[in-house]
Amino acid sequence: MIASVNGPVAALTPDAAVVEVGGLGIQVLCTPGTLAGLRMGEPARLATSLVVREDSLTLYGFATDDERQVFELLQTASGVGPRVARAMLAVHQPDALRRAFATGDEKALTAVPGIGKKGAQKLLLELKDRLGAPGSAPELGATAVSSGPPPWREQLHAALVGLGYQPREADDAVEGVAPQAEAGGGDAAVPALLKSALQSLNSRKGGGR
Repeated sequence: MIASVNGPVAALTPDAAVVEVGGLGIQVLCTPGTLAGLRMGEPARLATSLVVREDSLTLYGFATDDERQVFELLQTASGVGPRVARAMLAVHQPDALRRAFATGDEKALTAVPGIGKKGAQKLLLELKDRLGAPGSAPELGATAVSSGPPPWREQLHAALVGLGYQPREADDAVEGVAPQAEAGGGDAAVPALLKSALQSLNSRKGGGR
């Protein structure tokens, strides 16, 4: 198993990074929060999980070993594959997920695109005791970051489209959280903005999207 990759970032796309390791460019699929901490040409260390399928080998990367562990634990639930697990970590930090499962917070799970009410109830039953208690994870190394504010608009838009929303919906959601981002001086955390954008989109859907 490839447990981690360590090297300079050679390329960034809306949902992946290419890290140079031993002369090879390794493509790693990442959450928006992890991508927000990467910079072209800067060194990075990503915890990774290799997903093996009959016709593909896909490497997923995370800012911390804790995120990687939660990603793998989420997939022990029936019906949860790497795409859904990554979407869950795109919306919630590991401890937020632990809290949701520990308290039976169905609403937190339905905030993740692709998870409905019945799916959330099923996940709460299956995963309640598997992720551990909130705050139980040790402090683990994070991805190296460089100075300068991240291009939050582009990353947020790409994350929403990647989660299944139409480009126009993503445009509206990005504009909707712009005041929140500007209040942070333009250096807003992409995961926090993504959560706000999803809440806005879900409320619109409930009112007849």
